[in-house]
Amino acid sequence: MLVYPQLGTGALSQFPVRKNHHMRTVVNTALDGSSVKLADPNGEVTEWQLSYSDLSDGEIGALEQFFAAAEGTLNGFTFPDPTANLLAWSGKLDENAWTPGPLLTVSGGIGDPTGGTQAWRLTNTGAGAQSITQTLPAPAGYLYCLSAYVRTAQAITATMLIGSGRADRAVAGQWKRVVFTASGDPQGSSIGFGLEVPPAASLDVYGLQAEPQSAASVYKATTRGGVYENARLSADALTITTTGVNRHSCTVNIIHANHL
Repeated sequence: MLVYPQLGTGALSQFPVRKNHHMRTVVNTALDGSSVKLADPNGEVTEWQLSYSDLSDGEIGALEQFFAAAEGTLNGFTFPDPTANLLAWSGKLDENAWTPGPLLTVSGGIGDPTGGTQAWRLTNTGAGAQSITQTLPAPAGYLYCLSAYVRTAQAITATMLIGSGRADRAVAGQWKRVVFTASGDPQGSSIGFGLEVPPAASLDVYGLQAEPQSAASVYKATTRGGVYENARLSADALTITTTGVNRHSCTVNIIHANHL
Protein backbone atom coordinates (compact mmCIF):
# COMPACT_ATOMS: atom_id res chain seq x y z
CA MET A 1 0.00 0.00 0.00
CA LEU A 2 1.45 3.36 -1.08
CA VAL A 3 0.98 6.00 1.64
CA TYR A 4 1.82 9.68 1.89
CA PRO A 5 4.91 10.18 4.10
CA GLN A 6 5.01 11.89 7.47
CA LEU A 7 7.66 14.47 8.29
CA GLY A 8 10.34 13.86 10.87
CA THR A 9 8.18 15.63 13.48
CA GLY A 10 5.35 13.12 12.93
CA ALA A 11 3.23 15.73 11.13
CA LEU A 12 1.99 15.39 7.55
CA SER A 13 1.96 19.08 6.76
CA GLN A 14 3.03 22.56 7.77
CA PHE A 15 1.01 25.75 7.87
CA PRO A 16 -0.50 27.07 5.75
CA VAL A 17 -2.66 24.17 4.50
CA ARG A 18 -5.32 24.86 1.89
CA LYS A 19 -8.27 22.47 1.56
CA ASN A 20 -11.17 22.72 -0.88
CA HIS A 21 -14.20 20.46 -0.74
CA HIS A 22 -16.55 20.40 -3.74
CA MET A 23 -20.01 18.80 -3.76
CA ARG A 24 -22.32 18.15 -6.72
CA THR A 25 -26.10 18.38 -6.87
CA VAL A 26 -28.12 16.67 -9.62
CA VAL A 27 -31.14 18.69 -10.78
CA ASN A 28 -34.02 17.08 -12.70
CA THR A 29 -36.28 19.71 -14.25
CA ALA A 30 -39.75 18.57 -15.30
CA LEU A 31 -41.80 19.91 -18.24
CA ASP A 32 -44.05 21.85 -15.86
CA GLY A 33 -41.05 23.80 -14.56
CA SER A 34 -40.77 22.00 -11.23
CA SER A 35 -37.48 20.43 -10.25
CA VAL A 36 -36.08 17.74 -7.99
CA LYS A 37 -32.62 18.17 -6.50
CA LEU A 38 -30.53 15.30 -5.11
CA ALA A 39 -27.02 15.20 -3.70
CA ASP A 40 -24.59 13.23 -5.87
CA PRO A 41 -21.92 11.68 -3.60
CA ASN A 42 -20.05 10.33 -6.65
CA GLY A 43 -19.29 13.92 -7.64
CA GLU A 44 -17.53 14.78 -4.37
CA VAL A 45 -14.00 16.14 -4.85
CA THR A 46 -11.51 17.17 -2.15
CA GLU A 47 -8.26 19.01 -2.85
CA TRP A 48 -5.32 19.88 -0.61
CA GLN A 49 -2.39 22.23 -1.14
CA LEU A 50 0.48 21.46 1.26
CA SER A 51 3.25 24.04 1.46
CA TYR A 52 6.55 23.01 3.04
CA SER A 53 9.59 25.03 4.08
CA ASP A 54 12.87 24.23 5.84
CA LEU A 55 12.57 20.51 5.16
CA SER A 56 15.64 18.44 5.98
CA ASP A 57 17.50 16.37 3.41
CA GLY A 58 15.80 13.24 4.77
CA GLU A 59 12.32 14.75 4.62
CA ILE A 60 12.65 16.07 1.07
CA GLY A 61 14.19 12.75 0.06
CA ALA A 62 11.14 10.91 1.39
CA LEU A 63 8.86 13.17 -0.68
CA GLU A 64 10.97 12.58 -3.79
CA GLN A 65 10.82 8.82 -3.27
CA PHE A 66 7.06 9.05 -2.80
CA PHE A 67 6.62 11.03 -6.04
CA ALA A 68 8.68 8.44 -7.88
CA ALA A 69 6.61 5.57 -6.47
CA ALA A 70 3.34 7.33 -7.30
CA GLU A 71 4.67 8.11 -10.79
CA GLY A 72 3.18 11.55 -10.56
CA THR A 73 -0.56 11.51 -11.15
CA LEU A 74 -0.65 7.86 -12.24
CA ASN A 75 -0.96 5.83 -9.04
CA GLY A 76 -3.36 6.22 -6.14
CA PHE A 77 -2.27 6.25 -2.50
CA THR A 78 -3.68 6.47 1.01
CA PHE A 79 -3.79 9.99 2.44
CA PRO A 80 -4.74 10.63 6.09
CA ASP A 81 -6.08 14.19 6.03
CA PRO A 82 -3.86 16.34 8.32
CA THR A 83 -6.72 18.81 8.84
CA ALA A 84 -9.32 16.23 9.88
CA ASN A 85 -10.42 13.84 12.59
CA LEU A 86 -9.61 10.46 11.07
CA LEU A 87 -12.43 8.68 12.92
CA ALA A 88 -15.85 8.32 11.27
CA TRP A 89 -18.99 9.16 13.25
CA SER A 90 -17.03 10.59 16.16
CA GLY A 91 -20.26 11.86 17.72
CA LYS A 92 -22.34 8.69 17.12
CA LEU A 93 -20.79 5.80 18.98
CA ASP A 94 -23.74 3.54 18.10
CA GLU A 95 -22.94 3.67 14.36
CA ASN A 96 -21.60 0.59 12.54
CA ALA A 97 -18.18 2.22 12.22
CA TRP A 98 -17.65 1.43 15.92
CA THR A 99 -17.16 -2.04 17.40
CA PRO A 100 -18.22 -2.27 21.06
CA GLY A 101 -17.37 -5.19 23.31
CA PRO A 102 -20.18 -7.74 23.78
CA LEU A 103 -20.83 -6.62 27.38
CA LEU A 104 -20.45 -2.90 26.76
CA THR A 105 -23.64 -0.81 26.67
CA VAL A 106 -23.47 2.40 24.62
CA SER A 107 -26.10 5.08 25.34
CA GLY A 108 -26.37 8.66 24.06
CA GLY A 109 -27.99 11.91 25.12
CA ILE A 110 -25.49 12.56 27.93
CA GLY A 111 -24.50 16.10 28.86
CA ASP A 112 -21.23 17.10 27.23
CA PRO A 113 -18.50 19.63 28.18
CA THR A 114 -19.81 22.24 25.71
CA GLY A 115 -23.21 22.42 27.41
CA GLY A 116 -25.00 20.16 24.91
CA THR A 117 -26.11 16.54 25.10
CA GLN A 118 -23.73 14.95 22.59
CA ALA A 119 -21.73 12.80 25.02
CA TRP A 120 -22.05 9.02 25.34
CA ARG A 121 -22.04 6.69 28.32
CA LEU A 122 -20.09 3.44 28.07
CA THR A 123 -21.26 0.95 30.70
CA ASN A 124 -19.34 -2.26 31.25
CA THR A 125 -21.66 -4.93 32.66
CA GLY A 126 -19.05 -7.68 32.52
CA ALA A 127 -16.42 -9.04 34.86
CA GLY A 128 -13.59 -8.17 32.47
CA ALA A 129 -12.51 -5.04 30.60
CA GLN A 130 -14.60 -4.03 27.58
CA SER A 131 -13.62 -1.70 24.75
CA ILE A 132 -15.10 0.30 21.92
CA THR A 133 -12.87 0.53 18.85
CA GLN A 134 -12.73 1.69 15.26
CA THR A 135 -10.28 0.27 12.69
CA LEU A 136 -9.08 2.53 9.89
CA PRO A 137 -7.42 1.62 6.56
CA ALA A 138 -4.48 3.84 7.45
CA PRO A 139 -0.75 3.08 7.73
CA ALA A 140 -0.14 1.53 11.14
CA GLY A 141 3.45 2.74 11.30
CA TYR A 142 2.46 6.41 11.43
CA LEU A 143 2.63 8.42 14.62
CA TYR A 144 -0.95 9.10 15.78
CA CYS A 145 -2.59 11.10 18.54
CA LEU A 146 -5.83 9.82 20.11
CA SER A 147 -7.80 12.20 22.32
CA ALA A 148 -11.17 12.28 24.07
CA TYR A 149 -13.05 14.15 26.77
CA VAL A 150 -13.97 11.79 29.63
CA ARG A 151 -15.55 11.80 33.06
CA THR A 152 -17.08 9.31 35.49
CA ALA A 153 -19.10 9.41 38.70
CA GLN A 154 -16.53 7.28 40.54
CA ALA A 155 -12.78 7.45 39.97
CA ILE A 156 -11.56 4.76 37.56
CA THR A 157 -8.65 4.08 35.25
CA ALA A 158 -9.63 4.00 31.55
CA THR A 159 -7.29 2.72 28.85
CA MET A 160 -6.64 4.41 25.51
CA LEU A 161 -5.84 2.16 22.54
CA ILE A 162 -3.76 2.80 19.41
CA GLY A 163 -3.05 -0.45 17.59
CA SER A 164 -1.44 -2.73 20.16
CA GLY A 165 -0.35 0.27 22.23
CA ARG A 166 -2.12 0.98 25.51
CA ALA A 167 -2.07 3.93 27.91
CA ASP A 168 -3.90 4.14 31.25
CA ARG A 169 -5.52 7.42 32.18
CA ALA A 170 -7.08 8.30 35.55
CA VAL A 171 -10.66 9.60 35.22
CA ALA A 172 -12.64 11.40 37.93
CA GLY A 173 -15.85 13.44 38.23
CA GLN A 174 -15.04 16.44 36.02
CA TRP A 175 -14.66 16.52 32.27
CA LYS A 176 -11.04 16.42 31.13
CA ARG A 177 -9.29 15.72 27.87
CA VAL A 178 -7.04 12.67 27.82
CA VAL A 179 -4.40 12.21 25.11
CA PHE A 180 -2.29 9.28 23.92
CA THR A 181 0.37 9.39 21.20
CA ALA A 182 1.80 6.20 19.69
CA SER A 183 2.43 4.28 16.49
CA GLY A 184 1.60 0.71 15.53
CA ASP A 185 3.15 -2.05 13.46
CA PRO A 186 5.17 -0.45 10.61
CA GLN A 187 4.10 -3.32 8.32
CA GLY A 188 0.37 -3.00 9.06
CA SER A 189 -2.13 -1.67 6.51
CA SER A 190 -4.75 -0.76 9.12
CA ILE A 191 -4.82 0.45 12.70
CA GLY A 192 -7.41 0.51 15.48
CA PHE A 193 -8.28 3.28 17.94
CA GLY A 194 -10.47 3.05 21.00
CA LEU A 195 -11.19 3.21 24.70
CA GLU A 196 -11.32 0.40 27.24
CA VAL A 197 -13.56 0.51 30.32
CA PRO A 198 -12.67 -1.55 33.43
CA PRO A 199 -15.10 -4.18 34.83
CA ALA A 200 -18.37 -3.00 36.38
CA ALA A 201 -17.67 0.65 35.55
CA SER A 202 -19.13 3.37 33.35
CA LEU A 203 -17.41 6.15 31.44
CA ASP A 204 -18.85 9.28 29.83
CA VAL A 205 -17.12 10.11 26.54
CA TYR A 206 -17.20 13.08 24.17
CA GLY A 207 -15.07 14.16 21.24
CA LEU A 208 -13.13 11.05 20.31
CA GLN A 209 -10.50 12.08 17.81
CA ALA A 210 -7.56 10.46 16.01
CA GLU A 211 -4.99 12.55 14.13
CA PRO A 212 -1.81 11.76 12.16
CA GLN A 213 0.44 13.92 14.34
CA SER A 214 2.09 14.05 17.75
CA ALA A 215 -0.40 16.25 19.63
CA ALA A 216 -4.14 16.90 19.76
CA SER A 217 -5.80 19.82 17.99
CA VAL A 218 -9.27 21.25 18.58
CA TYR A 219 -12.01 18.60 18.35
CA LYS A 220 -13.71 18.19 14.96
CA ALA A 221 -16.98 16.21 14.85
CA THR A 222 -17.26 13.85 11.88
CA THR A 223 -19.54 11.67 9.83
CA ARG A 224 -17.04 10.63 7.16
CA GLY A 225 -13.61 9.69 8.47
CA GLY A 226 -10.45 11.53 7.41
CA VAL A 227 -8.64 8.64 5.67
CA TYR A 228 -8.77 9.02 1.88
CA GLU A 229 -7.92 5.92 -0.11
CA ASN A 230 -6.98 6.25 -3.79
CA ALA A 231 -5.99 9.90 -3.49
CA ARG A 232 -3.73 11.20 -6.26
CA LEU A 233 -1.14 13.85 -6.88
CA SER A 234 -2.30 16.76 -9.03
CA ALA A 235 1.02 17.19 -10.84
CA ASP A 236 3.62 14.96 -12.46
CA ALA A 237 6.60 16.95 -11.17
CA LEU A 238 7.83 18.05 -7.74
CA THR A 239 9.55 21.43 -7.80
CA ILE A 240 12.03 21.84 -4.95
CA THR A 241 13.77 25.04 -3.88
CA THR A 242 16.91 24.65 -1.77
CA THR A 243 17.30 27.67 0.53
CA GLY A 244 20.33 26.53 2.49
CA VAL A 245 22.23 23.57 3.84
CA ASN A 246 19.71 20.87 4.79
CA ARG A 247 16.83 23.31 4.07
CA HIS A 248 14.35 22.77 1.24
CA SER A 249 10.91 24.10 0.23
CA CYS A 250 8.19 22.72 -2.02
CA THR A 251 4.44 22.59 -2.58
CA VAL A 252 2.42 19.38 -2.99
CA ASN A 253 -1.10 19.31 -4.47
CA ILE A 254 -3.34 16.31 -3.78
CA ILE A 255 -6.80 15.44 -5.06
CA HIS A 256 -9.39 12.83 -4.09
CA ALA A 257 -12.45 12.27 -6.28
CA ASN A 258 -15.12 9.70 -5.44
CA HIS A 259 -15.66 8.86 -9.10
CA LEU A 260 -11.99 7.97 -9.77
